[in-house]
Formats: sequence, C-alpha cells, structure tokens
Amino acid sequence: MRGLNKIDIAIVNLSVENLGDAPEWPDYPFSCKYCTYWECPEEWQLPEERVLITEEKKRDMVRMKSEWLRSVSSEFGDCGKVAYCDGIAIGYAQYAPSRHLPNAASYDSGPPGDDAVLLACLFVPERRFRGEGIGSRMLDSIIHELRGRGIRAIETFGRRGNVESPSGPAEFFLRREFRIQRDDRDFPLLRLDL
Repeated sequence: MRGLNKIDIAIVNLSVENLGDAPEWPDYPFSCKYCTYWECPEEWQLPEERVLITEEKKRDMVRMKSEWLRSVSSEFGDCGKVAYCDGIAIGYAQYAPSRHLPNAASYDSGPPGDDAVLLACLFVPERRFRGEGIGSRMLDSIIHELRGRGIRAIETFGRRGNVESPSGPAEFFLRREFRIQRDDRDFPLLRLDL
C-alpha cells in the first residue's frame, strides 16, 4: 500500500463528535475510543480481565473518554488528532498537560515536565498503513498547533523496540529530533523543545 501520500489523508482535531471514528483493531482495548489507560487508570482493566469486556463496558469507556475530552477541551483546547484516509479513520493521537493524564505518574522515567504537553499516544494500528508517513503527518500537525498556542515542549513515553504500542515507538520520536529527557529500558521520557 505504498504511496498513501498521493491519496487523500486528512488530519483533523479530535472531538466528542468524531471520537466514535477512532480506528478499530482486534486486540484489547479494540479502539482508542475505549482506552482510558491514561485518563482513568483506576478504571483500566488488568490483562486477565481483558477477555471479559462487554458491550456495556465499552459504552462506559466511551462515555468516560467523552467526558474527559469535553473537560480537557474546555480547559486546554484541542487535545487529539484523527487521521483519515478516504474517509476512514486510520490514525489516532492524544495529548494534554500531564495533570489531565494521571497514569503518567506511574512511569519510572517520569514525571513529565510542567512546561510540556504529554503526547500520550500516537498510533496507526493497521500495519498496512504504517511506514507511509501518517504518524509523521499527525506529529507535524500537533507540533504546528502547539507552537501556535505558545506551548514550550512536547514529551512522550515512547516504547523501545515495539511498534505495536499506542504510545508510539521511541525510535520514531528520536528520528524526529526528540531527545531522551530521562532514560528507561522500556519507556524513556522523550522531549522535543518547541
């Protein structure tokens, strides 16, 4: 599927209205719209409980995510992106000051800086869409937006050696001029000064 840059890729701001479009995949949590890992760590299911997720639980998770999105948007402004290819969502990114993402406190390489916005996830779940520059285009859109808002830096917990991680691979961010702020074997805290 090489050559996506030649077809219509649209990067739009995440909103409550388009949260339901978030890309789907077969593994838990099945979609970013159901993932409350960063926002509500007390609600996040343990691995052994993942097979028990019901449609009712999915609705609850979308409701929690929507409430979080409304709250952060009203205080901070736009806090995510959705990438579309021919009208279908294929990529997702979410970011906010770390006070809005309480699970950031659980990382050994944290905490994120108070002067930075935490990029919690940058994910293109389907392999056929990876390597096409979609993640870079989403990141460029985030950088452009945050610079325009006077934000000083972006930080993220990139995952070393794993492209399947919704937080995004550390190697991708390092190629994009992020530097290691605090090192860790699995999830170094990476920073890009804007």
